[in-house]
Amino acid sequence: MRQAEFDGRGSRIRWTESSGADPARVYVHGLGSASTVYYAHIAARPELAGRRSLFVDLPGHGISDRPADFGYTLEDHADALAAAMDEARVTAAELVAHSMGGAVAIVLADRRPDLVSRLVLAEANLDPYPTGRTGGSGIASYSERDYVENGGHARVLDKVGPAWAATMRLADPLALHRTATGLARGTTPTMRRLLERSTAARVHLQGEQSGELHDWKGLEAAGVRLVTVPGAGHNIMFDRPDAFVAEVATTV
Repeated sequence: MRQAEFDGRGSRIRWTESSGADPARVYVHGLGSASTVYYAHIAARPELAGRRSLFVDLPGHGISDRPADFGYTLEDHADALAAAMDEARVTAAELVAHSMGGAVAIVLADRRPDLVSRLVLAEANLDPYPTGRTGGSGIASYSERDYVENGGHARVLDKVGPAWAATMRLADPLALHRTATGLARGTTPTMRRLLERSTAARVHLQGEQSGELHDWKGLEAAGVRLVTVPGAGHNIMFDRPDAFVAEVATTV
């Protein structure tokens, strides 16, 4: 296990890694998840062998610290991820990122283009939530106090089902709420616009069961390669691991 300070007050972001050749692959999980759980079976495939791989848990998640005085915005997470990559001496990496982690990866690529050569995004959050929407977890529908202190976290764990709850239980409730509300708020410009203007190689995977990607023509016009994965829902790496591995392994 390795670690790096991310907030100037001693809090650590942590990751595990396997050795191999550069450019490294950096795996970034979604809201309430953990990178080894979602990606170890992917990185272990022979098609991806021989490449240095980092499995990073974002602040408040998994094995990383969870300071109560941290903002947990998308920008905060991106800066923490940059601290991990700087400590690991990783540059021009391929970021493989899912859902909320995809939004973080997009922000990182915009703020620190030296760190990112390619984005492999699986159903990344590209836009702020529409008015009245709170996302699939429902976390952002609660006030911070109600979520953390008045039973909201337990209700969400019950709602999301055992698979997601298994990793969500490893995350800090305060960090989850602040991350979810930051995700709902999005960035300025939006994550979509940041992705469109990125100079990194970019591919976005959409599960067929999730429906058509919104405003896909604008992304395609900006040079983002769009892939619909048959038979997959939101968790493409579990639903169709062969297809997921094939896209990660694609040589740009």
